[in-house]
Amino acid sequence: MTVPTDGARVRLSDRLQYVAARAAARLPGWAQRLLSGRRAIVVDGQTLEPQLQLIRALHRLHGAPGLVEPTVAKARARFRRQMLSLAGPKTEVGAVRDFQADGAGGPIRMRHYAPPAAEANGDPAPMLVFLHGGGFVIGDLDTHDEPCRILCRHAGTHVLSVEYRLAPEHPFPAALEDARRAFDFARDAAGGLGADPARVSIGGDSAGGNLATVVARTRAREGLAPAAQLLIYPVTDSAAMHRRSRDLFGRGFFLTGRDRDSFSRYYLEGSGVDGSDPRVSPLCAADLAELPPALVVTAGFDLLRDEGEAYAEALRAAGNTVRAYREPALAHGFINLTGICPAARRATIGIARVWREMLVARGVARGVA
Repeated sequence: MTVPTDGARVRLSDRLQYVAARAAARLPGWAQRLLSGRRAIVVDGQTLEPQLQLIRALHRLHGAPGLVEPTVAKARARFRRQMLSLAGPKTEVGAVRDFQADGAGGPIRMRHYAPPAAEANGDPAPMLVFLHGGGFVIGDLDTHDEPCRILCRHAGTHVLSVEYRLAPEHPFPAALEDARRAFDFARDAAGGLGADPARVSIGGDSAGGNLATVVARTRAREGLAPAAQLLIYPVTDSAAMHRRSRDLFGRGFFLTGRDRDSFSRYYLEGSGVDGSDPRVSPLCAADLAELPPALVVTAGFDLLRDEGEAYAEALRAAGNTVRAYREPALAHGFINLTGICPAARRATIGIARVWREMLVARGVARGVA
């Protein structure tokens, strides 16, 4: 098995961590729990995936810092190293190409993934504009390369991944402006990239899911609605900070309440808006009617779980088509653990297949095999 590398940026310790994590994945669940030092973790009627329990124990043992500690620059570098080292072998797709598009704050880096069967179908495949997670502060094209490859291959769709500007250097609304520009670019460029310009959707995970649903709502009001929206454990409510899932999972479950607060502070500081603004918290929007169909996926052990599910219910109550489900044994960030956690990989492939089924059911993805 090839251990992923990125030149000198992947340290030997990171490579060893990958090898150890892959080895642990082959152990039975009881052995992984034994190594974690405790019995199965059961919260809210859900049992944490054994490998995630072991990873959690290792984080606690080594005193893993917060996601934006000790500094933003060091946190970005650490997150990038970890994602590159834990990604595993790359999922094969038809083609991958990097390029740039003009944005309000300068060039926006993008990466286009073409599905293997794109040329063979009678009709061009649809396109998904994907916005990565990372609390608006960390993350880039490379940290989310493997999730985009999985979506591309298993959903049979083109994927256009977007590297938007990050806070605190570029606070709100910089990321949102880049996301809007990327969606507009995708509509204009889809045909030239081999995709169907009439079937351009938008999606993302965590902070990217937040940006995706805000773009979907604002563009829908302008008559330029995406074909659909894919929201993976999205940030939807930065105004109400006392949801049950935050109380249950705000400490010790990969994304902490302290991380969430830091991300929000960096994103909004100096912007003149707060968490109640609907461009920051979609759940605060006065009107959620007549929006594109949505697939909303949450994780059981995630402090964002309840707000994501509340947003799915708000969309449904407003008369929209919504398909929502929870991965009860997984935690926030699981789409970035597909290289070391088989359950996370199965779940991410599952998202791609449900996404494809939903698009086909809505007539969005005709011609996709």
